[in-house]
Amino acid sequence: MTLGAPFTLTLALVLIGLAGCGTAAPQPGDAVLGAPEDAVYRGVQTQLLDGDLVHFVVAMEGARDTQDPIAYARCAAAQYALIRGYGFARHVRTTVNNEGALWQADAVYTVSPSLPRGFRTIDAEVTVADCIEQGIPTV
Repeated sequence: MTLGAPFTLTLALVLIGLAGCGTAAPQPGDAVLGAPEDAVYRGVQTQLLDGDLVHFVVAMEGARDTQDPIAYARCAAAQYALIRGYGFARHVRTTVNNEGALWQADAVYTVSPSLPRGFRTIDAEVTVADCIEQGIPTV
């Protein structure tokens, strides 16, 4: 039994349409949609480690999960890059700790004037605009 060209074309179009219906699992560092309603942002500590390597510690209360303090650290890193006159940052590592209501993210980023090599890069200007739209403070 052979299937005709119209059936094959219809099946292909249906499969292509369904391919876009999946949702990728969130990854560390992905932006969280909007700041938590009851979040209290406790500030950012910044330390220049060496040249373009920067250490950030952010603290907040009212985080929904680890993604909220990660997003806060990412926003701080993007703003820091802009303050230094750079356009980009690259994520090196982030750890998150939770003690009661207090969440802390300890993150390291590199900042640079041009797009750095690697997969975990951010465009500082775009990221800061996104942070403002979501209600997440920068520096």
